[in-house]
Amino acid sequence: MSHTPSDFDIELRMLVEAVYLKYNYDFRDYTGASQKRRVLVAMREMGCNTVSELQSRVLHDPNGFAQLLQYLTIPVTEMFRDPDYFRAVREQVAPFLKTYPSLKIWVAGCSTGEEVYSLAILLKEEGLLERSIIYATDINPKSLETARRGVYPIDRMRLYTENYQKSGGKAAFSDYYTAAYGGALFERSLIENVTFADHSLSTDTVFSETHFVSCRNVLIYFNRTLQDRVFGLFHESLCHRGFLGLGSKESIDFSSYAGRFEPLARRERVYRKAAP
Repeated sequence: MSHTPSDFDIELRMLVEAVYLKYNYDFRDYTGASQKRRVLVAMREMGCNTVSELQSRVLHDPNGFAQLLQYLTIPVTEMFRDPDYFRAVREQVAPFLKTYPSLKIWVAGCSTGEEVYSLAILLKEEGLLERSIIYATDINPKSLETARRGVYPIDRMRLYTENYQKSGGKAAFSDYYTAAYGGALFERSLIENVTFADHSLSTDTVFSETHFVSCRNVLIYFNRTLQDRVFGLFHESLCHRGFLGLGSKESIDFSSYAGRFEPLARRERVYRKAAP
């Protein structure tokens, strides 16, 4: 017996198709449950009674699309999130990275930048930042702008400091930012070698050979088809025996690329590109 989609599901499918055709943002392979939740919040906040009403606004008003994009790509992040991951990168990946004269690193789905600054701090403490080029990419222009500014709420610094210390930090975390007017401005030197760029894992291709890709808590929103596409991008981007880091609830084990990576720190979700 075939399942008949609800009116909401039909309208939702039409909305994401319209967004793709009009703006070339592809949400068609995002998982249904999280997408539904986000669209419902957008409808409420934007004063739309139906998905069709939301679609009409988005198609005829670019500002409406920019507003919807903030709901479809809700940034949920923090500095040194999952400290064990950063400790694994520091202790098990950094020693290999030190063998290269220069490094290219890709932070994919960088959101508002907390992960970029965390990684930059770690690289600085390991003596690697000056020889690194970091590509920080996301599909949300507002999030990228926040990342470029590097100003975060001062009341988050206590949590970030704890995370930093648990991750094996070697200095005083407060050395990396200046507090003023309720915000914490992070040192500009941390992002001297960072290129922030608009890039979609759904539709864009690889832009550089990299030694380490960190893409955390992004794939959980993708269905299996899109996850496989993204793992293909990372595999293509990574140099011989390069490294890949994922979020704590993500795994490459059940993808079609499982055999092309080997776990370096399985519990912390750090993998290494397998030898051909």
